[in-house]
Amino acid sequence: MKVKRLRWWIIGLVCLGTIVNYLSRSSLSVAAPTVMQELNFTEHEYSWIISTFQLCYTIAQPIAGYILDSVGLKVGFFVFALLWSLVNMAHALAGGWISLAFLRGLMGLTEASAIPAGMKASSEWFPAKERGIAGGLFNAGTSIGAMLAPPLVVWALLTFESSGLGTEMAFVITGGIGVLFAITWFLIYNSPDKHPWLTKEESDYIEEGQEKHLAAGNQKPSVRSILKQRNFWGLAIARFLADPAWGTLSFWMPLYLMKVMHLPLKEIALFAWLPFLAADFGCVAGGFIAKFCMEKLGMTTLNARRTAFTIGALLMISIGLVSIVDDPYMAIALMSIGGFAHQTLSTVVITMSADLFKKNEIATVAGMTGSCAWIGQLSFTLVMGALVAVIGYGPFFVGLSIFDIVGAIVLWVLIKEPAHHQPSAPVTDEEAIITPQ
Repeated sequence: MKVKRLRWWIIGLVCLGTIVNYLSRSSLSVAAPTVMQELNFTEHEYSWIISTFQLCYTIAQPIAGYILDSVGLKVGFFVFALLWSLVNMAHALAGGWISLAFLRGLMGLTEASAIPAGMKASSEWFPAKERGIAGGLFNAGTSIGAMLAPPLVVWALLTFESSGLGTEMAFVITGGIGVLFAITWFLIYNSPDKHPWLTKEESDYIEEGQEKHLAAGNQKPSVRSILKQRNFWGLAIARFLADPAWGTLSFWMPLYLMKVMHLPLKEIALFAWLPFLAADFGCVAGGFIAKFCMEKLGMTTLNARRTAFTIGALLMISIGLVSIVDDPYMAIALMSIGGFAHQTLSTVVITMSADLFKKNEIATVAGMTGSCAWIGQLSFTLVMGALVAVIGYGPFFVGLSIFDIVGAIVLWVLIKEPAHHQPSAPVTDEEAIITPQ
Protein backbone atom coordinates (compact mmCIF):
# COMPACT_ATOMS: atom_id res chain seq x y z
CA MET A 1 0.00 0.00 0.00
CA LYS A 2 1.32 3.44 -1.00
CA VAL A 3 0.07 6.71 0.52
CA LYS A 4 0.36 10.02 -1.32
CA ARG A 5 1.93 12.89 0.62
CA LEU A 6 2.76 10.50 3.43
CA ARG A 7 5.08 13.07 5.02
CA TRP A 8 2.07 15.16 6.10
CA TRP A 9 0.37 12.14 7.67
CA ILE A 10 3.61 11.40 9.51
CA ILE A 11 3.91 14.93 10.90
CA GLY A 12 0.26 14.60 11.93
CA LEU A 13 1.26 11.53 13.94
CA VAL A 14 4.11 13.51 15.52
CA CYS A 15 1.67 16.32 16.35
CA LEU A 16 -0.59 13.75 18.02
CA GLY A 17 2.40 12.74 20.12
CA THR A 18 2.99 16.29 21.34
CA ILE A 19 -0.74 16.65 22.08
CA VAL A 20 -0.64 13.50 24.22
CA ASN A 21 2.59 14.68 25.84
CA TYR A 22 1.13 18.02 26.93
CA LEU A 23 -2.19 16.42 27.88
CA SER A 24 -0.33 14.16 30.31
CA ARG A 25 1.79 16.91 31.83
CA SER A 26 -1.20 19.26 32.21
CA SER A 27 -3.39 16.70 33.98
CA LEU A 28 -1.92 17.42 37.41
CA SER A 29 -2.32 21.21 37.19
CA VAL A 30 -6.03 20.81 36.36
CA ALA A 31 -6.58 18.26 39.11
CA ALA A 32 -4.30 20.08 41.61
CA PRO A 33 -6.98 21.60 43.90
CA THR A 34 -8.61 18.20 44.37
CA VAL A 35 -5.30 16.36 44.73
CA MET A 36 -4.02 18.87 47.28
CA GLN A 37 -7.14 18.39 49.37
CA GLU A 38 -7.08 14.59 49.16
CA LEU A 39 -3.36 14.23 49.89
CA ASN A 40 -3.29 17.12 52.36
CA PHE A 41 -0.42 19.30 51.11
CA THR A 42 -0.06 23.07 50.57
CA GLU A 43 0.80 25.39 47.71
CA HIS A 44 4.40 25.52 48.93
CA GLU A 45 4.74 21.76 48.62
CA TYR A 46 2.96 21.89 45.26
CA SER A 47 5.63 24.31 44.03
CA TRP A 48 8.27 21.70 44.90
CA ILE A 49 6.35 19.11 42.86
CA ILE A 50 6.29 21.42 39.84
CA SER A 51 9.94 22.40 40.28
CA THR A 52 10.95 18.72 40.34
CA PHE A 53 9.32 18.22 36.95
CA GLN A 54 10.94 21.35 35.49
CA LEU A 55 14.40 20.46 36.78
CA CYS A 56 14.26 16.87 35.50
CA TYR A 57 12.85 18.04 32.16
CA THR A 58 15.68 20.55 31.79
CA ILE A 59 18.35 17.96 32.55
CA ALA A 60 16.81 15.23 30.41
CA GLN A 61 16.34 17.05 27.09
CA PRO A 62 19.89 16.56 25.77
CA ILE A 63 19.98 13.01 27.14
CA ALA A 64 16.69 12.15 25.44
CA GLY A 65 17.90 13.75 22.20
CA TYR A 66 21.13 11.75 22.30
CA ILE A 67 19.21 8.50 22.86
CA LEU A 68 16.86 9.26 19.95
CA ASP A 69 19.81 10.00 17.67
CA SER A 70 21.52 6.80 18.78
CA VAL A 71 18.70 4.21 18.70
CA GLY A 72 16.41 5.86 16.16
CA LEU A 73 12.97 7.45 16.39
CA LYS A 74 10.77 4.39 15.94
CA VAL A 75 12.02 2.51 19.01
CA GLY A 76 13.28 5.49 21.02
CA PHE A 77 10.12 7.59 21.00
CA PHE A 78 7.95 4.49 21.52
CA VAL A 79 9.83 3.70 24.75
CA PHE A 80 9.71 7.30 25.98
CA ALA A 81 5.98 7.68 25.23
CA LEU A 82 5.16 4.36 26.90
CA LEU A 83 7.17 5.29 30.00
CA TRP A 84 5.68 8.77 30.48
CA SER A 85 2.18 7.32 30.04
CA LEU A 86 2.75 4.59 32.64
CA VAL A 87 4.24 7.13 35.04
CA ASN A 88 1.21 9.37 34.50
CA MET A 89 -1.11 6.47 35.35
CA ALA A 90 1.00 5.75 38.46
CA HIS A 91 0.05 9.22 39.78
CA ALA A 92 -3.19 7.53 40.87
CA LEU A 93 -1.16 5.56 43.46
CA ALA A 94 0.58 8.58 45.05
CA GLY A 95 0.12 8.71 48.80
CA GLY A 96 1.55 12.16 49.48
CA TRP A 97 3.38 15.11 47.99
CA ILE A 98 6.81 13.46 48.15
CA SER A 99 5.73 10.43 46.12
CA LEU A 100 3.92 12.76 43.74
CA ALA A 101 7.08 14.83 43.31
CA PHE A 102 9.05 11.65 42.58
CA LEU A 103 6.56 10.66 39.88
CA ARG A 104 6.59 14.15 38.36
CA GLY A 105 10.37 13.94 38.23
CA LEU A 106 10.15 10.67 36.31
CA MET A 107 7.63 12.26 33.98
CA GLY A 108 10.00 15.15 33.34
CA LEU A 109 12.78 12.71 32.44
CA THR A 110 10.62 10.94 29.86
CA GLU A 111 8.48 13.77 28.47
CA ALA A 112 11.64 15.70 27.57
CA SER A 113 11.84 13.53 24.45
CA ALA A 114 8.88 15.12 22.62
CA ILE A 115 10.43 18.21 21.03
CA PRO A 116 13.74 16.53 20.03
CA ALA A 117 11.69 13.67 18.52
CA GLY A 118 9.49 16.05 16.56
CA MET A 119 12.47 17.97 15.24
CA LYS A 120 14.25 14.80 14.19
CA ALA A 121 11.12 13.54 12.39
CA SER A 122 10.77 16.88 10.57
CA SER A 123 14.38 16.72 9.42
CA GLU A 124 14.03 13.16 8.12
CA TRP A 125 10.69 13.56 6.35
CA PHE A 126 10.78 17.06 4.84
CA PRO A 127 12.83 19.08 2.37
CA ALA A 128 14.38 22.22 3.83
CA LYS A 129 11.77 24.60 2.38
CA GLU A 130 8.89 22.74 4.11
CA ARG A 131 10.69 21.89 7.33
CA GLY A 132 9.60 25.05 9.15
CA ILE A 133 5.93 24.37 8.37
CA ALA A 134 6.30 20.78 9.55
CA GLY A 135 8.01 21.95 12.74
CA GLY A 136 5.18 24.40 13.36
CA LEU A 137 2.53 21.75 12.88
CA PHE A 138 3.99 19.33 15.39
CA ASN A 139 4.77 22.15 17.82
CA ALA A 140 1.12 23.26 17.69
CA GLY A 141 0.36 20.07 19.59
CA THR A 142 1.84 21.65 22.71
CA SER A 143 -0.93 24.25 22.89
CA ILE A 144 -3.67 21.83 21.78
CA GLY A 145 -2.72 19.34 24.48
CA ALA A 146 -2.77 22.05 27.14
CA MET A 147 -6.21 23.21 25.91
CA LEU A 148 -7.68 19.67 25.91
CA ALA A 149 -6.54 18.83 29.43
CA PRO A 150 -9.05 20.95 31.42
CA PRO A 151 -12.28 19.56 29.87
CA LEU A 152 -11.06 15.95 29.88
CA VAL A 153 -9.68 15.99 33.43
CA VAL A 154 -12.69 17.88 34.84
CA TRP A 155 -15.01 15.39 33.11
CA ALA A 156 -13.16 12.49 34.78
CA LEU A 157 -13.20 14.22 38.17
CA LEU A 158 -16.96 14.80 38.01
CA THR A 159 -17.92 11.49 36.40
CA PHE A 160 -16.11 9.32 38.93
CA GLU A 161 -16.59 11.62 41.92
CA SER A 162 -19.40 9.49 43.40
CA SER A 163 -17.15 6.41 43.48
CA GLY A 164 -14.34 8.33 45.16
CA LEU A 165 -11.99 7.63 42.22
CA GLY A 166 -12.19 10.97 40.39
CA THR A 167 -8.51 11.95 40.61
CA GLU A 168 -7.32 8.39 40.09
CA MET A 169 -9.35 8.01 36.91
CA ALA A 170 -8.18 11.39 35.60
CA PHE A 171 -4.60 10.09 35.62
CA VAL A 172 -5.54 6.61 34.38
CA ILE A 173 -7.48 8.01 31.40
CA THR A 174 -4.86 10.55 30.30
CA GLY A 175 -2.11 7.96 30.80
CA GLY A 176 -4.11 5.31 28.94
CA ILE A 177 -4.42 7.63 25.95
CA GLY A 178 -0.64 7.87 25.95
CA VAL A 179 -0.23 4.08 25.94
CA LEU A 180 -2.54 3.85 22.91
CA PHE A 181 -0.47 6.52 21.15
CA ALA A 182 2.80 4.70 21.90
CA ILE A 183 1.46 1.50 20.32
CA THR A 184 0.14 3.44 17.32
CA TRP A 185 3.51 5.14 16.88
CA PHE A 186 5.39 1.83 16.88
CA LEU A 187 3.01 0.30 14.34
CA ILE A 188 3.03 3.24 11.90
CA TYR A 189 6.30 5.16 12.15
CA ASN A 190 9.39 4.38 10.14
CA SER A 191 12.12 6.50 8.64
CA PRO A 192 11.60 7.40 4.95
CA ASP A 193 14.15 4.85 3.71
CA LYS A 194 12.27 2.04 5.49
CA HIS A 195 8.62 3.05 5.25
CA PRO A 196 6.63 0.69 2.99
CA TRP A 197 3.89 3.28 2.38
CA LEU A 198 6.19 5.94 0.87
CA THR A 199 5.99 6.43 -2.90
CA LYS A 200 9.19 6.72 -4.91
CA GLU A 201 8.14 10.15 -6.16
CA GLU A 202 7.76 11.51 -2.64
CA SER A 203 10.96 9.83 -1.50
CA ASP A 204 12.87 11.50 -4.33
CA TYR A 205 11.21 14.85 -3.57
CA ILE A 206 12.24 14.68 0.10
CA GLU A 207 15.79 13.60 -0.69
CA GLU A 208 16.35 16.18 -3.40
CA GLY A 209 15.19 19.00 -1.12
CA GLN A 210 17.54 18.15 1.75
CA GLU A 211 21.03 19.45 2.34
CA LYS A 212 23.51 16.82 1.15
CA HIS A 213 26.27 18.13 3.42
CA LEU A 214 24.06 17.44 6.47
CA ALA A 215 23.50 13.77 5.69
CA ALA A 216 23.81 11.51 8.73
CA GLY A 217 27.06 9.69 9.34
CA ASN A 218 27.34 6.27 10.88
CA GLN A 219 28.90 7.54 14.09
CA LYS A 220 26.99 8.60 17.19
CA PRO A 221 26.66 12.33 17.86
CA SER A 222 29.58 13.99 19.64
CA VAL A 223 28.45 16.36 22.39
CA ARG A 224 31.96 17.80 22.66
CA SER A 225 32.03 18.60 18.95
CA ILE A 226 28.59 20.24 19.14
CA LEU A 227 29.63 22.42 22.07
CA LYS A 228 32.61 23.73 20.10
CA GLN A 229 30.42 25.12 17.31
CA ARG A 230 29.39 28.78 17.37
CA ASN A 231 26.14 27.87 15.62
CA PHE A 232 25.09 25.80 18.63
CA TRP A 233 25.66 28.73 20.97
CA GLY A 234 23.76 31.06 18.68
CA LEU A 235 20.70 28.79 18.89
CA ALA A 236 21.17 28.17 22.61
CA ILE A 237 21.36 31.88 23.50
CA ALA A 238 18.35 32.74 21.33
CA ARG A 239 16.26 29.98 22.94
CA PHE A 240 17.45 31.03 26.43
CA LEU A 241 16.16 34.55 25.74
CA ALA A 242 12.91 33.44 24.07
CA ASP A 243 11.49 30.88 26.50
CA PRO A 244 10.71 33.17 29.47
CA ALA A 245 7.77 34.55 27.45
CA TRP A 246 6.11 31.14 27.26
CA GLY A 247 6.67 30.52 30.97
CA THR A 248 5.10 33.90 31.78
CA LEU A 249 2.00 33.19 29.69
CA SER A 250 1.66 29.67 31.11
CA PHE A 251 2.27 30.33 34.82
CA TRP A 252 1.75 34.05 35.50
CA MET A 253 -0.94 35.32 33.14
CA PRO A 254 -4.00 34.11 35.13
CA LEU A 255 -2.51 35.50 38.34
CA TYR A 256 -1.79 38.85 36.66
CA LEU A 257 -5.32 39.11 35.26
CA MET A 258 -6.83 38.37 38.65
CA LYS A 259 -4.60 40.39 40.98
CA VAL A 260 -3.65 43.37 38.79
CA MET A 261 -6.51 43.61 36.29
CA HIS A 262 -9.09 42.41 38.85
CA LEU A 263 -10.72 40.15 36.28
CA PRO A 264 -13.25 37.69 37.80
CA LEU A 265 -12.34 34.01 37.65
CA LYS A 266 -15.23 33.29 35.29
CA GLU A 267 -13.96 35.92 32.85
CA ILE A 268 -10.45 34.47 33.06
CA ALA A 269 -11.84 31.05 32.16
CA LEU A 270 -13.65 32.58 29.18
CA PHE A 271 -10.74 34.57 27.72
CA ALA A 272 -7.36 33.41 29.12
CA TRP A 273 -7.08 30.61 26.54
CA LEU A 274 -6.96 33.08 23.64
CA PRO A 275 -3.16 33.65 23.77
CA PHE A 276 -2.67 29.90 23.41
CA LEU A 277 -5.04 29.74 20.45
CA ALA A 278 -3.07 32.55 18.84
CA ALA A 279 0.10 30.61 19.64
CA ASP A 280 -1.20 27.68 17.56
CA PHE A 281 -1.39 29.96 14.52
CA GLY A 282 2.06 31.30 15.31
CA CYS A 283 3.47 27.77 15.21
CA VAL A 284 2.80 27.48 11.49
CA ALA A 285 3.25 31.18 10.61
CA GLY A 286 7.02 31.06 11.05
CA GLY A 287 7.31 28.20 8.58
CA PHE A 288 5.19 29.95 5.97
CA ILE A 289 7.13 33.22 6.37
CA ALA A 290 10.43 31.40 5.89
CA LYS A 291 9.04 29.47 2.90
CA PHE A 292 7.89 32.75 1.29
CA CYS A 293 11.33 34.29 1.80
CA MET A 294 13.00 31.29 0.18
CA GLU A 295 10.67 30.96 -2.79
CA LYS A 296 9.76 34.57 -3.57
CA LEU A 297 12.78 36.51 -2.31
CA GLY A 298 15.48 33.97 -3.13
CA MET A 299 16.90 33.89 0.39
CA THR A 300 19.00 31.03 1.65
CA THR A 301 17.29 28.72 4.13
CA LEU A 302 19.19 30.21 7.05
CA ASN A 303 18.51 33.85 6.15
CA ALA A 304 14.83 33.06 5.62
CA ARG A 305 14.65 31.54 9.11
CA ARG A 306 16.44 34.53 10.64
CA THR A 307 14.05 36.91 8.89
CA ALA A 308 11.03 35.02 10.23
CA PHE A 309 12.52 35.08 13.74
CA THR A 310 13.15 38.83 13.48
CA ILE A 311 9.53 39.48 12.44
CA GLY A 312 8.35 37.50 15.46
CA ALA A 313 10.76 39.39 17.71
CA LEU A 314 9.40 42.75 16.54
CA LEU A 315 5.83 41.59 17.19
CA MET A 316 6.89 40.69 20.74
CA ILE A 317 6.91 44.43 21.49
CA SER A 318 3.18 43.91 22.13
CA ILE A 319 4.05 42.12 25.37
CA GLY A 320 5.86 45.21 26.61
CA LEU A 321 2.77 47.33 25.95
CA VAL A 322 0.81 45.24 28.47
CA SER A 323 2.62 47.21 31.17
CA ILE A 324 0.88 50.48 30.18
CA VAL A 325 -2.72 49.39 29.54
CA ASP A 326 -5.50 49.45 32.11
CA ASP A 327 -8.14 47.47 30.25
CA PRO A 328 -7.91 43.69 30.93
CA TYR A 329 -9.30 42.78 27.51
CA MET A 330 -6.71 44.94 25.79
CA ALA A 331 -4.07 43.21 27.91
CA ILE A 332 -5.38 39.80 26.76
CA ALA A 333 -5.34 41.00 23.14
CA LEU A 334 -1.73 42.17 23.45
CA MET A 335 -0.74 38.91 25.14
CA SER A 336 -2.45 37.02 22.31
CA ILE A 337 -0.26 38.88 19.80
CA GLY A 338 2.66 37.96 22.05
CA GLY A 339 1.63 34.30 22.07
CA PHE A 340 1.45 34.32 18.27
CA ALA A 341 4.81 36.09 17.99
CA HIS A 342 6.55 33.83 20.49
CA GLN A 343 5.52 30.61 18.80
CA THR A 344 6.41 32.09 15.41
CA LEU A 345 10.00 32.72 16.43
CA SER A 346 10.26 29.75 18.79
CA THR A 347 9.31 27.24 16.09
CA VAL A 348 11.76 28.89 13.70
CA VAL A 349 14.73 28.69 16.07
CA ILE A 350 13.94 25.08 16.98
CA THR A 351 13.80 24.22 13.27
CA MET A 352 17.20 25.81 12.66
CA SER A 353 18.92 22.90 14.39
CA ALA A 354 18.02 20.82 11.31
CA ASP A 355 19.44 23.52 9.01
CA LEU A 356 22.81 23.66 10.73
CA PHE A 357 23.62 20.17 12.03
CA LYS A 358 23.84 16.68 10.60
CA LYS A 359 20.86 14.38 10.81
CA ASN A 360 22.49 12.14 13.41
CA GLU A 361 22.98 15.23 15.64
CA ILE A 362 19.63 17.00 15.32
CA ALA A 363 17.77 15.49 18.29
CA THR A 364 20.85 15.96 20.48
CA VAL A 365 21.18 19.63 19.48
CA ALA A 366 17.43 20.21 19.92
CA GLY A 367 17.64 18.68 23.40
CA MET A 368 20.69 20.67 24.42
CA THR A 369 19.27 23.99 23.22
CA GLY A 370 15.97 23.00 24.83
CA SER A 371 17.75 22.73 28.17
CA CYS A 372 19.07 26.26 27.69
CA ALA A 373 15.52 27.41 26.93
CA TRP A 374 14.19 25.87 30.14
CA ILE A 375 17.07 27.32 32.17
CA GLY A 376 16.03 30.72 30.82
CA GLN A 377 12.43 30.08 31.75
CA LEU A 378 13.27 28.83 35.25
CA SER A 379 15.66 31.73 35.92
CA PHE A 380 13.10 34.31 34.82
CA THR A 381 10.39 32.61 36.90
CA LEU A 382 12.57 32.66 40.02
CA VAL A 383 13.49 36.33 39.57
CA MET A 384 9.89 37.23 38.81
CA GLY A 385 8.64 35.34 41.86
CA ALA A 386 11.11 37.16 44.08
CA LEU A 387 10.54 40.69 42.75
CA VAL A 388 7.03 40.94 41.30
CA ALA A 389 5.53 41.86 44.66
CA VAL A 390 8.06 44.68 44.97
CA ILE A 391 8.28 46.20 41.48
CA GLY A 392 5.11 44.83 39.84
CA TYR A 393 4.64 43.06 36.53
CA GLY A 394 5.46 46.00 34.24
CA PRO A 395 9.27 45.68 34.13
CA PHE A 396 9.01 41.97 33.39
CA PHE A 397 6.66 42.51 30.44
CA VAL A 398 9.04 45.15 29.09
CA GLY A 399 11.95 42.75 29.54
CA LEU A 400 10.15 40.06 27.53
CA SER A 401 9.68 42.50 24.65
CA ILE A 402 13.43 43.18 24.56
CA PHE A 403 14.81 39.65 25.01
CA ASP A 404 13.76 38.37 21.58
CA ILE A 405 15.12 41.43 19.76
CA VAL A 406 18.46 40.65 21.40
CA GLY A 407 17.97 37.02 20.35
CA ALA A 408 17.43 38.10 16.74
CA ILE A 409 20.67 40.10 16.83
CA VAL A 410 22.47 37.04 18.19
CA LEU A 411 21.18 34.88 15.32
CA TRP A 412 22.33 37.38 12.68
CA VAL A 413 25.74 38.01 14.27
CA LEU A 414 26.78 34.70 15.79
CA ILE A 415 25.41 32.03 13.48
CA LYS A 416 27.48 31.25 10.42
CA GLU A 417 25.99 30.30 7.05
CA PRO A 418 26.82 26.66 6.19
CA ALA A 419 29.53 26.33 3.57
CA HIS A 420 27.29 24.37 1.19
CA HIS A 421 24.05 26.21 0.64
CA GLN A 422 21.84 27.15 -2.25
CA PRO A 423 18.73 29.29 -2.40
CA SER A 424 15.72 27.02 -2.39
CA ALA A 425 14.13 26.43 -5.77
CA PRO A 426 10.48 27.36 -6.27
CA VAL A 427 8.02 24.53 -5.82
CA THR A 428 5.22 23.52 -8.12
CA ASP A 429 1.58 23.94 -7.23
CA GLU A 430 1.41 20.18 -6.65
CA GLU A 431 4.35 20.26 -4.25
CA ALA A 432 2.96 23.28 -2.40
CA ILE A 433 -0.12 21.40 -1.21
CA ILE A 434 0.54 20.50 2.39
CA THR A 435 -2.71 18.94 3.47
CA PRO A 436 -3.16 15.18 3.21
CA GLN A 437 -5.44 14.10 0.37
